[in-house]
Amino acid sequence: MSYSFFAYIARMKYIGRWGLMRSTVQENVQEHSHMVAILAHALAVIRRDKFNGTVDPGHVAAVALYHDAPEIFTGDLPTPVKYANPAIRDAYKAVEENAAHRLAAMLPQEMRPAFSSLLSETDPEVLALVKAADKLSAYLKCQEELTAGNPEFRSAAQQTLEALQDCQLPELDYFMETFLPSFQLTLDELGGPTP
Repeated sequence: MSYSFFAYIARMKYIGRWGLMRSTVQENVQEHSHMVAILAHALAVIRRDKFNGTVDPGHVAAVALYHDAPEIFTGDLPTPVKYANPAIRDAYKAVEENAAHRLAAMLPQEMRPAFSSLLSETDPEVLALVKAADKLSAYLKCQEELTAGNPEFRSAAQQTLEALQDCQLPELDYFMETFLPSFQLTLDELGGPTP
C-alpha cells in the first residue's frame, strides 16, 4: 500500500503566501515553514541555554516545520480575513484541525501518533515559541520587501513588530536585540568570521 503524506507535504512549495500583497520576491509556505523552524529552534535554544528553560529545541523545530501543513488543503488565508472576527477565526481553526487529521490519516498507522503530535501540538510553551517564530519570519519578510523598495509592506511591518513586542518572551527580545540588526546589512556588510 502506498501512503501520500510526504507527497502532500512536498506540495507546500506550491502554496503562495501574502496573497493580497504585491511582493518583489514571492514566498511559498514551504520556504516560510523552513525559516520558522530555524527561528523557533533558535528561540528554544536561547530559552534553554540563556534563560535556563527545559524545552527541547529539536521538538520545537519539528513542530514549526509542520505548523502550516494544513494549508496544503486550506491554502494560506490572508490574516485580515482569518482574524476578521471570532466566528471566522474559530471556524478556520476547526478547518485547520480537520486538515491536520486528514494529513495524519495519510500515514501508516504506526507513524500517525508521532506526526499527529507535530500537526496538533498542545504544549503552550512550544506553541508560544512557534507563534513567535512565525511572527518573526513574517516581520523579516516585511523588512526584506521594504528594503527592496516595496512600500506595500509598511503597514504589515508595523503591525507585526507591535505583535512581536506584545509577545513578552525574553528569548524573542534577546534574538531581536542580538540578531535582528544583521538582517538589515548587505552581503558585503555582513562580512564573515575572521580566521
